[in-house]
Amino acid sequence: MRAVLCTGWGEPDRLILAEVPNPPLTPGGIRVDVAAAAVNFADLLMIAGKYQENPPLPFSPGFEVAGTVREVAAGVSGWAVGDRVMGMLPHGGYAEQVVLPADQAFRVPDGLDVVAAAGFPVAYGTAYASLAWRARLRPGEHLLVFGAAGGVGLAAVEIGRMLGATVIAVASGPERLAVAADHGAAHLIDHRTSDVAARVREITGGRGADVILDPVGGDAFEAGLRCIASEGRLVVVGFASGQVGQLSAGVALGRNIDLIGCYWGAYRGADGGRVRGAYDELARWVTSGRLRPHVGARFPLAEAPKALAMLRDRGVAGKIILTME
Repeated sequence: MRAVLCTGWGEPDRLILAEVPNPPLTPGGIRVDVAAAAVNFADLLMIAGKYQENPPLPFSPGFEVAGTVREVAAGVSGWAVGDRVMGMLPHGGYAEQVVLPADQAFRVPDGLDVVAAAGFPVAYGTAYASLAWRARLRPGEHLLVFGAAGGVGLAAVEIGRMLGATVIAVASGPERLAVAADHGAAHLIDHRTSDVAARVREITGGRGADVILDPVGGDAFEAGLRCIASEGRLVVVGFASGQVGQLSAGVALGRNIDLIGCYWGAYRGADGGRVRGAYDELARWVTSGRLRPHVGARFPLAEAPKALAMLRDRGVAGKIILTME
């Protein structure tokens, strides 16, 4: 099969396309013919050797895939050859075949095409856990979403709206903000031309944002601290800027605010029942048309370096997907 390989730490242009053996079918697993694989900021960190869990070289990046079941291991129930499936991996998704643990594979919801499904598990799982579990977002609250045109950010805009919040979207440029508005954002802020904190205080009547979702770090994190409400919750899900935000205990104490982390990968193996329940609810929202995953760009597998460079440069709103065509 073909796979994209990282043979040395660095930038996307160091990746190569190679022929590699098909992965062995492991006990409890299902072999999947991959139709599409999503591109994530964590892939950039992993190929640079900067992720939380870096595999040994060489390896194929890619955390999430969608496709059809090709083979089912003995003793695995609930899956049949030909079923549409999506799921997450520690790495290895940029390939024509993968083996998913059956207990971490999920059916593609009705109404969701398989290309969009490839970008669903990580973005929507992260956004759901961040807002529903970690931040305990309540109806009527103001939710501030940084990176609101990216994969996780756009999912958070939709899920925040579903949970009854008034969503304030922060992104760069009118085109990207228009996508956030189309997916449910009530207020739009271009961080390149506006003082984010001042606009949030204006929108909220001086109170500030009750919940802030930050997949960016750096300046976004600092702006969030300047406009968070008393008893507000700032949820960190990543550092797309490459800069890790800092919050002193004194500031948290003096302003009665919470700093909350949400790493979706930690839930995947540790709390399978809870994760499956989250996906069941998300699937119902997709099937009813209330969630509309947005694919901003598609590339063939061989152009994975170009796709990762586009993600790094924030060249598109929504998810970037590799297809096996």
